[in-house]
Amino acid sequence: MLYSGTPYEYAVTAGELVFTAGACPLDAEGRVVDGGLEAQANAAVDNLLAVLAREGSSPTQLVKTTVYVATDDRAELVRAWNIVESRLAPARPPSTLLGVSVLGWPGQLFEIEAVARR
Repeated sequence: MLYSGTPYEYAVTAGELVFTAGACPLDAEGRVVDGGLEAQANAAVDNLLAVLAREGSSPTQLVKTTVYVATDDRAELVRAWNIVESRLAPARPPSTLLGVSVLGWPGQLFEIEAVARR
């Protein structure tokens, strides 16, 4: 279940396209999940998939993703990407993977946003 207290919409549709906000690794109470990068990546992808389903879309309808990882270590980027790749398979949308210095929630290590068809 998605956290209902975000100060923004999870997605907006424009015609047949769904534009998502960055899916964060938040639990239903709005807390960043514990367990490090892998746990956060899985939680954020879960949230992204929930938003896509709510908007009448799915991973196979993804047009593009952008993945943010709070790290300057390329090995961490690869670990995060491997989770995204396996969770979205067999979909292989064009994607951008970025290492950033900080993300919006305290302790947040991972975020993923997407554009998809409905």
